[in-house]
Amino acid sequence: QKALYDEKLIAREEWLKAEEDYLLSLDKLELVKNKEIQDSLYRTVQIEQMQESLDNMKINMQMIRKRKDNLTIKAPIDGELGLLDAVLGQSIASGTRIGQINDLSSYKIEAQIDEHYIDRVTAGLEAVFERQNESFHAVIRKVYPEVREGKFKADFKFSGEQPENIRTGQTYYMNLQLGLPEEAVLIPRGTFYQYTGGKWIYVLSPDGSRAAKREIRIGRQNPQYYEVEEGLQPGEKVIISNYETFRDNDILILK
Repeated sequence: QKALYDEKLIAREEWLKAEEDYLLSLDKLELVKNKEIQDSLYRTVQIEQMQESLDNMKINMQMIRKRKDNLTIKAPIDGELGLLDAVLGQSIASGTRIGQINDLSSYKIEAQIDEHYIDRVTAGLEAVFERQNESFHAVIRKVYPEVREGKFKADFKFSGEQPENIRTGQTYYMNLQLGLPEEAVLIPRGTFYQYTGGKWIYVLSPDGSRAAKREIRIGRQNPQYYEVEEGLQPGEKVIISNYETFRDNDILILK
């Protein structure tokens, strides 16, 4: 427009209006540029704030997950829960023992044995027990020296296969072999021993009509039986009850 005005091709009013529009456009352009810069800075600040909020949310989520994990009860080993000592609503501190985990991969057998055998029971002795018509073997792992209420404790471990579906606390009767098997004459323990001291006993005749005093010699014994080393033959019947009423008679007539 200025070139046209200089050559007198347009009127002065038209040139002034064009110049005014031009300057106004420059001002608007400057305003747009400034606004764009401000918007860019604002968006940068917004992005930074949003990123900070996102980071805080991630931290909070991690804390929530950690708290959730802390609410999960964990056991140090794999196994079966055999005992739980907790009630609904109970507040439990971290590390508190509230149950018992049974390790199903390995079992220990605890046996209570009469103190009479404490000198003969040692680690390595074998025992046999039956379950569901099958025989299983175990070996003594440890013998405890303490005697309580006439019994001492020994720990066994399975030798070979172990029973299926076995449970903690089950009771079995084990046959413990204290030595090599041998034949012996055994008589049940009875009150006759307190009267005779095990030096003699009444032996029944074959027909059971009388009983004769006979000297014997008692050897080893356990809570159930006496071993008779001399004086009796296998199959002979004896009287093992109280002898006080017999008054040391050599022969008893039985009716």
